[in-house]
Amino acid sequence: MLLALWQLLCVTLKVPTYLVPTPLDIGRTLVADGPMLFAALLVTLKITFLSFALAVLLGVIAAFLFVQSRVIEASLFPYAILLQVTPVVAVAPLIIIWVSNTTLALTICATLVAIFPIISNTVLGLRSVNPGLLNLFRLNRASRWQTLLRLRIPSALPYFFGGLRIASGLALIGAVVAEFVAGTGGTGAGLAYQILQAGFQLNIPRLFAALFLIALTGVLLFSLMAALARVSLGHWHESEQG
Repeated sequence: MLLALWQLLCVTLKVPTYLVPTPLDIGRTLVADGPMLFAALLVTLKITFLSFALAVLLGVIAAFLFVQSRVIEASLFPYAILLQVTPVVAVAPLIIIWVSNTTLALTICATLVAIFPIISNTVLGLRSVNPGLLNLFRLNRASRWQTLLRLRIPSALPYFFGGLRIASGLALIGAVVAEFVAGTGGTGAGLAYQILQAGFQLNIPRLFAALFLIALTGVLLFSLMAALARVSLGHWHESEQG
């Protein structure tokens, strides 16, 4: 319905294509420039998946470290917050200068954007343990390791998967923003470069087509994380039932 309304308004009001293209114009551009746009999408997806995997690995390790002691958490958590509030466009030029490998530099930039939800949600999940169950484990003289594996980690899984949903989209955003800052071009360029080129050339349908691919990728990543949570938690946790 929204696409039909968009098409109708553009045709009725005779909006120029170089201002707002119609959905049909964008669709034709996707077909005509498909090979180029999808090749660029694969480059962006490579950075997105690498940064997402790195954010999950480092975020989980940091979360497990934080919950070992309130002193450790109070000492180190501000640095995680610092990573979250520092604009990636401010630090990306430095990272690109310091790291000679472009792919690695872009991955680091995107990881800085995506890691905080993993840390904060996992820490919250590991801390949010039912007090009654925790007392039961203590009464049965469960070791710290047993409590972690059989109580804290299962309790943290819903929070962890919530962090995955957020981090997957942020990894995509971080990859695109890092590509913008890096200004990488040529055959190995991602969708950000195609957006910049389309803007310079006033090829607005191609710009919208690239934006459409980014938005579609974000929706698919979120849906994938939601499906993963449903498969992992659906048979035992109430958050994925009903």
